[in-house]
Amino acid sequence: MRLALPLEKLIDQLLKLPGIGPKTAQRLALYILKMPLEEAGQLAQAIIRARKEVFPCSNCGYLTDTDPCRICQDQSRDRAVLCIVEESSDIIAVERTGYQGRYFVLNKDFNLMEDNDLEALQLKPLIKKLESGEIEEIILALNPDIDGEIISRFLADMAVKYGVKATRLAYGIPVGGDIEFTDEITLRKALEGRKEL
Repeated sequence: MRLALPLEKLIDQLLKLPGIGPKTAQRLALYILKMPLEEAGQLAQAIIRARKEVFPCSNCGYLTDTDPCRICQDQSRDRAVLCIVEESSDIIAVERTGYQGRYFVLNKDFNLMEDNDLEALQLKPLIKKLESGEIEEIILALNPDIDGEIISRFLADMAVKYGVKATRLAYGIPVGGDIEFTDEITLRKALEGRKEL
């Protein structure tokens, strides 16, 4: 069945979003068409405004509309601890834990299988932070995949050169998880990282 061309184009654009399949894109497009014109205009303007006005913080790389970002401006945060993440979305997740240190966002979709070079990472701001002597510990909160592991080791070696302790997030079984269905690597890491009660 053929759809109206503007509707097809809207669906095609929604399909470009991560996690949106054909049925969800169609459902969203039809929902947008049912919205009052003013609300649809507000949605479109919010997208355009966010795209124009949000940018990476020059200090940490987090997405912001002020430079430095609100996290970097917060004087109550622990300046001695720096959590290194891959994407700004990772900061949103870490913030929910109550973490009160600072951040550094790599903002790089890194894939060693595509011959990416570790030197392609924009690390000058991180090196400057390490050289300042203010950082005592970096927490490597990178994804637990091959690329995350290699980047973590690379960054840990770099931190050691500046006398900075490098730690990483613990691996283990998620709360509510079932040991029976846990993969062997996660289970092995959980056993290695066990703690006394």
